[in-house]
Amino acid sequence: MSEPLLEPGLIGIKLGSYGVGAGTSINDPKIVPTVQNYKRQIASRMFPLGRRDIDRKVADAEYFVSRKIDGEFTVCVYRDGQLYSVNPGGTVRTGMPWQEEALDVLKTANIQSALIAGELHKVIDDDRRCRVHDVVSSARQPKSEDDLQRLHFAVFDLISIDGETVDQPYEQTWSKIEELFSGGDKIKPVETVKVKGRKEVQRKFDQWVDHEKAEGIVVRSDVAGNFKIKPLHTLDALVLGFTESTDDREGMMHDLLLGVVREDGAIQVMCRVGGGFSDEDRREMLSDLKDMVVESEYAEVNSDHVAYQMVSPKWVVEINCLDIISQNTRGGPINRMVLNWNKETNAYEVVRRLPLVSVISPQFVRVREDKSFNKDDVRIAQITSVVPVQKVDVNATELQLAKSSIMKREVYTKTLKGKLMVRKFLMWKTNKENEGSEYPSYVVHFTDYSPGRKVPMDREVRISNSEEQINELFEQLKKENIKKGWSIHEAEA
Repeated sequence: MSEPLLEPGLIGIKLGSYGVGAGTSINDPKIVPTVQNYKRQIASRMFPLGRRDIDRKVADAEYFVSRKIDGEFTVCVYRDGQLYSVNPGGTVRTGMPWQEEALDVLKTANIQSALIAGELHKVIDDDRRCRVHDVVSSARQPKSEDDLQRLHFAVFDLISIDGETVDQPYEQTWSKIEELFSGGDKIKPVETVKVKGRKEVQRKFDQWVDHEKAEGIVVRSDVAGNFKIKPLHTLDALVLGFTESTDDREGMMHDLLLGVVREDGAIQVMCRVGGGFSDEDRREMLSDLKDMVVESEYAEVNSDHVAYQMVSPKWVVEINCLDIISQNTRGGPINRMVLNWNKETNAYEVVRRLPLVSVISPQFVRVREDKSFNKDDVRIAQITSVVPVQKVDVNATELQLAKSSIMKREVYTKTLKGKLMVRKFLMWKTNKENEGSEYPSYVVHFTDYSPGRKVPMDREVRISNSEEQINELFEQLKKENIKKGWSIHEAEA
């Protein structure tokens, strides 16, 4: 009998046979990294465009044009008559109706194993299209059997078949997808047509996006490249800071740091914008912004590693962008700093990082003189109406981070020429590793106090996400710094 693909005890049943688990429930440790790597690869090969870019950036070639579905990127995993799905964040799903259908298809085709990429989406009865939050809500906890039956899977790529990576022209891949799934009900190929030339690409965009309100189109060609074409998003954002250009563009503003206002009134950093300005805009803005500079606990640098000068939150600007993304390629949140504007001190105060988004290809449109700093004019709901964002409803100032826990503490002393020297080693678990990439799991801090030196206090910090490695780093620091003559003063573990 085949080994089980999942650990049954780690799958929580939600409704009927439908269960959900974490990546730790998968017995093959290579699956989640494979899914994450695939997501990174397709993201790097897919160029985002707006409708107006088709004429300039899409060559006259043959393309496969697919309707873009606003769902959750998911990979169907099949081996030895067993099947489940997993997303880049490691969420595992099993026992869904579309999966039962997929299982029958793959068994009938005599396929032994497969990794199939697609979009988990929900069939909606009314005129509006499916949005990703519809999918997330039903997949997290379906309200009924009908709710579960409405979750379907649209196939757009084959990652591997029978242990072999699929590396062939997309036309052959698409032919195989149609051969396997074209007769499906809950699992079927994503709606796709083959067209020739950019004019046909434009026509499909106009039909599916402008008239039928699809999220966008995906355009694939082995010769001319791959494109994700979507309507532009428009956002109103608060100007938080600026940088100045150098060399021959000295005297001009280089780019702006922008934010939005959360429901609790706090400001969250959103993105930078450096395109769409005329030279006259850049000169006039720089002159005005220099008069608005304020103090800030928070510092950020632009792509040229120049620090933003923070300004009082008075200006609102309109920008447009090609896409708004709420997850990184590993399926994790994109954390941005939340700030408090202190009117009394006229300064920004750091609150903490919370999930927000990445704004793709932002462009300045105009200054909104009719809008100002408040939670209506520059509301975070502009973003959450497009993509789901975690913890968007929490009060950022009241949300407490988990407290760190001390794992080891050792203090050594030595007297030299009548002066006491101290070397302290401290190791702790942050308990914040799920709060974002800026928080490591473990930290070692070494303090070296020697009153006879020109600079008496010296410090060194080492971090790791591995408990085994952090213990090794702790011992390594001790070996390097505790030699003959040092005696232990205190220790705890």
